[in-house]
Amino acid sequence: MVAGQRTRRIRLGSGVVSLPYHHPMMVADRFVQLDYLTHGRAMLGVGPGALISDATMMGIDPSTQRPRMNEALGVIVRLLAGEVVTHHSDWFTLNEARLQMLPVNGSMPIAVASSTSPSGMTAAGTHGVGVLSLGAGLIGGKKDLAAHWALGEKAAAESGKQFRRDDWRLVIRAHLAHTREQAKAEVIEGREAERVGYFKRVAGLKNDYTLDQEIEEDAAIVGTPDDMIEALHRLQNIAGGFGGFLVLAGDWADREATLRSYELMGRYVIPEFRGHMDPLRASYDMVVAKKRDYGAPAMAAIKKAYEDAGQQMPEDLNPTNLR
Repeated sequence: MVAGQRTRRIRLGSGVVSLPYHHPMMVADRFVQLDYLTHGRAMLGVGPGALISDATMMGIDPSTQRPRMNEALGVIVRLLAGEVVTHHSDWFTLNEARLQMLPVNGSMPIAVASSTSPSGMTAAGTHGVGVLSLGAGLIGGKKDLAAHWALGEKAAAESGKQFRRDDWRLVIRAHLAHTREQAKAEVIEGREAERVGYFKRVAGLKNDYTLDQEIEEDAAIVGTPDDMIEALHRLQNIAGGFGGFLVLAGDWADREATLRSYELMGRYVIPEFRGHMDPLRASYDMVVAKKRDYGAPAMAAIKKAYEDAGQQMPEDLNPTNLR
């Protein structure tokens, strides 16, 4: 709510709401309220729940989490569309349920978190919503992107839903600095704390990859703005196209370095993909290609100006010296 008051254009996403832990009507109701508080800029991110410890504490069988997410998502989509929903499940019930208010703009962007399994992408296709591909930020994850998208398209076709690449976002850690060496130095301590403190000790996952290996695999983008531009182009080619890139904030760098990194993205990376640089680059290329055509008349005009003033043009400005 505070972010909504202090900003005007940026969209405000939830991250991931683990749907098996919530009644779907309450999720829909809360996010419509948030949508009004943010003047129509709320985005709902959903998932099955990533931590077995959370499910265990709530007495939820982990094997039911993905089916329950899919079931709840279907209900939420219908409620947000203004439908009256009756739905009896083994874990929630709706009797002629409807929302009192609908999203400000008539609809609300929804995205399903997708990691290593195809279930998230399939659920997104089934319900015609967006995707957050967290699996893209894992070693080897990029090789599955195109195949997972194809599964989402298949599910969408079977459900009669529209499934758009514009609503597909890759989620990868990224940190930029003016040099690669500086960028690596700024994240090395924070990355190690996350690798050991969380992935190994808490999640129990093996993560012995080096930072250089993650960079090589595009599982992390750490370097200069040019490095990030090149990495995003590679990922676009591998995936076949996607609509957005979400920086996964892993607190790898301190606040000051992180803000500098975001500034570099805003100044140099985002304009590249919004096409802001295309006219400037085209103009530059044209002038370079025609420099002789433009240069000779310009030098002739300068020479005439010297002659009109009764002076001789300096030798270093002679048109024959043009390159």
